[in-house]
Amino acid sequence: MLFKFCCSLCLNSCSLCCQEAQKINNGSSQADGTLKPVDEKEEAVAAEVGWMTSVKDWAGVMISAQTLTGRVLVVLVFALSIGALVIYFIDSSNPIESCQNFYKDFTLQIDMAFNVFFLLYFGLRFIAANDKLWFWLEVNSVVDFFTVPPVFVSVYLNRSWLGLRFLRALRLIQFSEILQFLNILKTSNSIKLVNLLSIFISTWLTAAGFIHLVENSGDPWENFQNNQALTYWECVYLLMVTMSTVGYGDVYAKTTLGRLFMVFFILGGLAMFASYVPEIIELIGNRKKYGGSYSAVSGRKHIVVCGHITLESVSNFLKDFLHKDRDDVNVEIVFLHNISPNLELEALFKRHFTQVEFYQGSVLNPHDLARVKIESADACLILANKYCADPDAEDASNIMRVISIKNYHPKIRIITQMLQYHNKAHLLNIPSWNWKEGDDAICLAELKLGFIAQSCLAQGLSTMLANLFSMRSFIKIEEDTWQKYYLEGVSNEMYTEYLSSAFVGLSFPTVCELCFVKLKLLMIAIEYKSANRESRSRKRILINPGNHLKIQEGTLGFFIASDAKEVKRAFFYCKACHDDITDPKRIKKCGCKRPKMSIYKRMRRACCFDCGRSERDCSCMSGRVRGNVDTLERAFPLSSVSVNDCSTSFRAFEDEQPSTLSPKKKQRNGGMRNSPNSSPKLMRHDPLLIPGNDQIDNMDSNVKKYDSTGMFHWCAPKEIEKVILTRSEAAMTVLSGHVVVCIFGDVSSALIGLRNLVMPLRASNFHYHELKHIVFVGSIEYLKREWETLHNFPKVSILPGTPLSRADLRAVNINLCDMCVILSANQNNIDDTSLQDKECILASLNIKSMQFDDSIGVLQANSQGFTPPGMDRSSPDNSPVHGMLRQPSITTGVNIPIITELAKPGKLPLVSVNQEKNSGTHILMITELVNDTNVQFLDQDDDDDPDTELYLTQPFACGTAFAVSVLDSLMSATYFNDNILTLIRTLVTGGATPELEALIAEENALRGGYSTPQTLANRDRCRVAQLALLDGPFADLGDGGCYGDLFCKALKTYNMLCFGIYRLRDAHLSTPSQCTKRYVITNPPYEFELVPTDLIFCLMQFDHNAGQSRASLSHSSHSSQSSSKKSSSVHSIPSTANRQNRPKSRESRDKQNATRMNRMGQAEKKWFTDEPDNAYPRNIQIKPMSTHMANQINQYKSTSSLIPPIREVEDEC
Repeated sequence: MLFKFCCSLCLNSCSLCCQEAQKINNGSSQADGTLKPVDEKEEAVAAEVGWMTSVKDWAGVMISAQTLTGRVLVVLVFALSIGALVIYFIDSSNPIESCQNFYKDFTLQIDMAFNVFFLLYFGLRFIAANDKLWFWLEVNSVVDFFTVPPVFVSVYLNRSWLGLRFLRALRLIQFSEILQFLNILKTSNSIKLVNLLSIFISTWLTAAGFIHLVENSGDPWENFQNNQALTYWECVYLLMVTMSTVGYGDVYAKTTLGRLFMVFFILGGLAMFASYVPEIIELIGNRKKYGGSYSAVSGRKHIVVCGHITLESVSNFLKDFLHKDRDDVNVEIVFLHNISPNLELEALFKRHFTQVEFYQGSVLNPHDLARVKIESADACLILANKYCADPDAEDASNIMRVISIKNYHPKIRIITQMLQYHNKAHLLNIPSWNWKEGDDAICLAELKLGFIAQSCLAQGLSTMLANLFSMRSFIKIEEDTWQKYYLEGVSNEMYTEYLSSAFVGLSFPTVCELCFVKLKLLMIAIEYKSANRESRSRKRILINPGNHLKIQEGTLGFFIASDAKEVKRAFFYCKACHDDITDPKRIKKCGCKRPKMSIYKRMRRACCFDCGRSERDCSCMSGRVRGNVDTLERAFPLSSVSVNDCSTSFRAFEDEQPSTLSPKKKQRNGGMRNSPNSSPKLMRHDPLLIPGNDQIDNMDSNVKKYDSTGMFHWCAPKEIEKVILTRSEAAMTVLSGHVVVCIFGDVSSALIGLRNLVMPLRASNFHYHELKHIVFVGSIEYLKREWETLHNFPKVSILPGTPLSRADLRAVNINLCDMCVILSANQNNIDDTSLQDKECILASLNIKSMQFDDSIGVLQANSQGFTPPGMDRSSPDNSPVHGMLRQPSITTGVNIPIITELAKPGKLPLVSVNQEKNSGTHILMITELVNDTNVQFLDQDDDDDPDTELYLTQPFACGTAFAVSVLDSLMSATYFNDNILTLIRTLVTGGATPELEALIAEENALRGGYSTPQTLANRDRCRVAQLALLDGPFADLGDGGCYGDLFCKALKTYNMLCFGIYRLRDAHLSTPSQCTKRYVITNPPYEFELVPTDLIFCLMQFDHNAGQSRASLSHSSHSSQSSSKKSSSVHSIPSTANRQNRPKSRESRDKQNATRMNRMGQAEKKWFTDEPDNAYPRNIQIKPMSTHMANQINQYKSTSSLIPPIREVEDEC
């Protein structure tokens, strides 16, 4: 047979050679003759080659999974191979060789179908193979050789033999490739891990199949008599203990072939086990624990928090975000960070596992953003590292995070923390950044310095505002200590709620009084919807807008309360159902239907208010207007009726409204609201309609006094050399009532952004003469770098030096300043957190330990009080309690130093005069801290524990320390209500707006502008001040009066909104105390008892007349006569308790002060005018003051300015 095959093979070869030779001969003859053309033959050959190539390429595409059909085919082959392996596992339970009928054996039928498919696939592989010889030696080919034919033979012979079918396990090696085809494996670690596992398992199973075959068959030379019955899984167990070199001996190979195979398998298997298993374990161990994907829960929102994720930042954020005082927070928090959390942070996540999840990744990776479902997130919050050494680099990182997130999903709301104010401008370059849609940047430097600046105007305000937007739990203290009253105020927070329709048409003071007295809520601002549809911003937040504004339908109010549930009273209040309820807890949602008033009814009601007649007698509404009601309703929606048209309707309406005070309280307050003879009706005037403002406007139109927005005082840019003072020049300059800023920094320090400190102190709602002079004490190299942002602000001076030098501090009269601010730009350059605040602490202790000449005393209250300008307090008839006179407004000498001695027996703590009064401990200062725990070093006489939270420490409660960490709460507060951040910015920045930020981003400086009616109208906004109770129009309430009576009286009489108390620390003690420290009480209850030394935080209206009078006074020469006039407003408070003797005592003190002031009447420079400061302090030199004269200057002024005068009009109705 073999011989015949060889002969036929030789004959075929000979015939092929003859054909080739004939083709060569024909080709040569065709070259000479005229036979078939060469081109046609080449085309035929090309056609034949092209067909074969296309088939080969098609087969290659099919098996390489380059197309969808190819991928399906490859996956199907792998799946069928695993199926064939499973059939082998089933058949291995039977004997090695057995008789089976193909038509009755179901597994044989399936195996036959699988192998037919494998045979076809083998043909495809053969066609696509480039090297046909090497193809026969491939692993998959060998597998097919030994697995496909036995199945066909079994079908033919009806006899099954396991044979080498176990080689199908080698197909598992391709498992990694299949998963890559399906786009399941993407990372290198996952691909490597699957490769190792597939090779290890396939080798293990294949070797077990060979042992199973030889051990159950026996050796051929032993006539198959030495076999042993082993199951396949026992062979698997045998090879595992062999590879691991354990070798228990319970199962072992008996055949010679089996033992010979085990010898070689131990060599390779041991090496594979020793190398593969540790690597597999390492890959599994290094697999990201937090590498999954977030699964959104239906009906539950989630936010993504990224950026600087540490134990401190996360714990502070969660403490405020998940506070129990908020409404039910149905929000899940997803943290995304590229570093896995440490054990402490992981424990924190586990404690909040129901609302917190952590995933490891980066927001710069779109894949990670998809994992946390950023497209469905309610917002994305980015935390910043407040303690980084390079703030600009940290801001750049956060800006890149914003860009990445906005690039992935432009509509996502982002709230990010920024460290430097100038970096906020880069966010405006992102096309999808839109603050109108909720995007916000919380600039820590801007808010931190803004809080400190407001403390310069009203000390303790930084503490009060910080506590308002931080969620604090109520801590009850039974003992009568200052902590008890402080912590009662700390539990208050800022909330917003829509006002009930019962308030529609009422003025803001009326609603504010009703909410405070009846609902036990303090409303400080509203969101005003302008009726002007063409206005750039229809919605504005107005803080204490005054009585000219009426509440609209759907007005959003800003409240100070201790719980979100309490604020719901303002929404549920119904006059019909709740008017006679005294317990505010009973004010809940009632069943009354509240029909909306038609526009015709509302317009008629407004007109009746204007004319003061009853509705039936009112002729304001003409028939033509009545006929066009439908047109008006279409033109003006119900909730957008202009309130400006009703500006004069408050008079008649106030007479119709019953007072919310009890009869007892009415009598105590003199019945000012209801008695037409007790007090004239009050009405706010447009600043542009004040008599005499025409001349001022004409004068201002040619002078740039304010920036282009009218929000800040402005002057022409000044060179830094013109504002630098030497130590001798500063000592010769009159500096009193100023602000000293001690700044640590050098040429390499990061910029603090001092513009954010100066801007609130240069807000245009102050008149020029009310601006406090600012003196910077620090390195000139550092201040030169900051000067570009400061050169447009008036009344700024620089003393090169160091805040640790007592000579420099004495040169700037630090003992006569209104506030000393201590800042450092070097804090984040130190690794040791305990030493980060060393410069600020040393400077604070240095100032406190300074000794000054003996003085008369320390001012605790302005004896002039808040007497409205234009009234002579010496006349009882002109007392604000008994009545007011219509007189031209004359500004009193509020900026002139006032020397006051305090001594009052009884409950008032005695503040006596002694040597300790001359130390620096009585200098008002506020120190910035980085590390909260360092606050314990500021006050040596307090008993604060080092582990006490910052807000519970005495320096923070007193407003003498401020740390940037308190601003962390703004992130969650802004998320829940973006209006809160706008309100805080409005309060602390002096009027910074997004439009102003865009302007600063263009020029990095304020631009001066000519005064126009529009820019001057921007000055008409309220500001924060402190009200003295020791004397003045509220002195009768200071001695044991109720805070609620003071609140109502200030609101009715002067449109001042009180919201807190700044009280002496030991005021609750019955024994005299020499401590002058004060602490903050936020939103006291109505019945809270006042003491004469209290200072009241209040929101004052803008004083239109003070600047007018100052402007007229500024043109007069400053002679000794003018000095005497100014000194006439300087009063002292006698040490006796008899108020009847005060006028006489005041006259004697006035004569003394006038004499002292006349000594330098010829040389004193008049600083406080309403004109720009063209002469600088270095040119304002006077003769050296005597020690006796210097001692008369005040060390403390209790009020930042007087009450704004409100124009009084007679009741003409």
